[in-house]
Amino acid sequence: MPDNGASIDNRGRKKEGSPASLQARKGVESGVEKLVVKGGHRLTGTVRVSGAKNAVLPIIAASVLGTEGSTILEVPELEDVSTICKVLECLGLKVDHSTPHVLKIDSHNITGWEAPYDLVSTMRASFLVMGSLLARIGRAKISQPGGCAIGTRPIDIHLKGFEALGATIEQGHGYIEAFAPHGLVGTTIYLDFPSVGATENLMMAASMAKGTTIIENAAQEPEIVDLANYINVMGGKVRGAGTTAIRIDGVESMKGGEHAVIPDRIEAGTYMVAGAMTQGDILVDNVLCEHMKPLIAKLREAGAIVEEDISSVHVVGPKELQPITIKTLPYPGFPTDMQAQVMAMMCIAKGQSSVLETVFENRFMHVDELLRMGANIRTNGGRAAIVEGVPKLYGCQVRATDLRAGAAMVLAGLVADGVTEITDIYHIDRGYENLVDKLTGLGADIQRVG
Repeated sequence: MPDNGASIDNRGRKKEGSPASLQARKGVESGVEKLVVKGGHRLTGTVRVSGAKNAVLPIIAASVLGTEGSTILEVPELEDVSTICKVLECLGLKVDHSTPHVLKIDSHNITGWEAPYDLVSTMRASFLVMGSLLARIGRAKISQPGGCAIGTRPIDIHLKGFEALGATIEQGHGYIEAFAPHGLVGTTIYLDFPSVGATENLMMAASMAKGTTIIENAAQEPEIVDLANYINVMGGKVRGAGTTAIRIDGVESMKGGEHAVIPDRIEAGTYMVAGAMTQGDILVDNVLCEHMKPLIAKLREAGAIVEEDISSVHVVGPKELQPITIKTLPYPGFPTDMQAQVMAMMCIAKGQSSVLETVFENRFMHVDELLRMGANIRTNGGRAAIVEGVPKLYGCQVRATDLRAGAAMVLAGLVADGVTEITDIYHIDRGYENLVDKLTGLGADIQRVG
């Protein structure tokens, strides 16, 4: 990361100020910078998936644990990555992002323990440094986290886990402080919900606790496994990641290491849906198909041809999409992060589809935007939706209300009649690297304007 506070956007341009300032000025920028999509183009060709956003952020946070330098490979160039790197720099770590897609982190010295509000408020994953700070120096102060407004994501599960490990928690106005001056002590923790963030935070905290910690009802996401692999590379002892019971044997100290981040299954899924929606023929490269099983099954159910290979997936869209039913669940169920994109696909399927959202209670904000484009969607209580397929969607001005909703708007624009203008695209920048270039490479007519 440059030391001058500048960040690099998805087009390689240097921008002044942090992603926090980006969000602060969104009122100005969202009115200027937008995506303009002209629909009706069949997508063909090959697209390469970047490293996983939801894997790299906890891995960067875990770098705090090591006393030597670490190198992280396959790092996506995203606003969220810039943000968490700035959090590490506030803690005294040195972060070198001069080589594209490579992060070199020097964690030898830690001079601070507070993650400031202007960074944490823009991105929830900043809260993940609490576990690694508690393990490394026994103290952490974090502002209440922010992120996408997709519903309540309580951090109580994190805090209960820290307390079970022996930490003292103090909550003030807008911040949380944790102390463990004599170190953490291993124990058995049962999570009330298999929270991905809580599982990650507690894995980091327990990695240097005295004795053994077992996390029961743990999240099973592939990103959890990736974090465990990184902790183990640094000298930790984590076993059982990817199952409901994770065992962590605490070690006295950790060093550093080199680790390549797994491919982003949500980015991959977004391009796979794009291929299916546009009657396309695309090869999505750098994919772990074992992470994609629920989506692959639903795309086949919708009529798409999906061929799996070792590190790629080939998608051919049908002439006519069939209706499907999805229910979002924690992994290995259907991912909530693909719900909005698949709903966009349902809008042009022939017949009635349905969505049941069980993970977040406010994840239908994209519905109003799809309705503006001519979709026929009925919702019930913010958890269930019935989608009646329509012959056409129509281009108009819509908003990216959150990260995945923004992706859904792009997908809808690809098949809509006319021109779709998408504003508030800072949300999309948080999770998709070079989206415009990648879609253009597949034959889409999409431009970033402003």
